[in-house]
Amino acid sequence: MESTAPRIAPGRLRELGPVNWLAWQALSRAAGTPDAHLFSTLGRTGGLFRGWLHYSGKLMPGGRLRRYDTELVILRVAHLRHCEYETDHHIRLGKRAGVTQEILDRLREGPTAAGWSDRERALLTAVDRLVETRDLDDATWQALATHYDERRLIEIVLLANQYEGLASTITALRIQTDH
Repeated sequence: MESTAPRIAPGRLRELGPVNWLAWQALSRAAGTPDAHLFSTLGRTGGLFRGWLHYSGKLMPGGRLRRYDTELVILRVAHLRHCEYETDHHIRLGKRAGVTQEILDRLREGPTAAGWSDRERALLTAVDRLVETRDLDDATWQALATHYDERRLIEIVLLANQYEGLASTITALRIQTDH
């Protein structure tokens, strides 16, 4: 049986350094937890952590997609990758963006669930294709392109891949959910 214990313990001031320690404190407060384990673990990488935060922040919350769409992408990736950490964190954030319990239930079912708009269905189908095949077939691309401009199309691909990669990182490092 695979161990679920963290492979790298979350850092504190000594392991994080003062800049990353302050970032971890602020990010934990923003997440509504005393210790956002993702940040106290990744913060151990020094400047790499800050570069990753900058890139991540440009996608979420700083992207051009509607925050609701962003949360749909992230929550669908988290579901497909069985990433409890991403799911827990983004259920809280998603609620602020209009993701209700009913929408969460549909997200678990996927793009074929009844009740999605054409835009939502195209977005979720694209996320499924990216996670499952690492590509978008022409029909999926065309459906998505009827709802989003070029900049947002690129952002959707980057966002889905960012959170798919993050789910892999969380899983491989065995980062524990926040308390």
